[in-house]
Amino acid sequence: MSELTMGGLIAAKRQEKGLTQLELGEKLGVTDKAVSKWERNISCPDIGSIPRLAEVLGVSVEELLRVNNTAANEKPKKEIGFMLSLPFKAIALAMGVAVAVLAVLEKLDAKSAFIMLGIGLALLGITSLGEDK
Repeated sequence: MSELTMGGLIAAKRQEKGLTQLELGEKLGVTDKAVSKWERNISCPDIGSIPRLAEVLGVSVEELLRVNNTAANEKPKKEIGFMLSLPFKAIALAMGVAVAVLAVLEKLDAKSAFIMLGIGLALLGITSLGEDK
């Protein structure tokens, strides 16, 4: 059970009990959306609701807290990386479009165009360094 996340344990025990997310939420005074977020390891139950959650699911508080939460900890890191790379990609795209438009309008010399394209490519290179292969 050490590979099971808290969300996975909540989902498994809820299903064993034949409860829907809505029914579990009603027993705990939370919404079904909150239960869904717990089960997907997006968020965790409030510390005050853990004893009642353990009771409803038929597990000990220790069992509920002992599960592996690495999946919950890794997801935000990936989302943060995506959010940080998004502006770089947008700037690189904007620079490419600007070079194309200014070149068509004959308002950009070759040296400036290469500099802008170089900056855009550098930004794309930076974003690709952090991506999982």
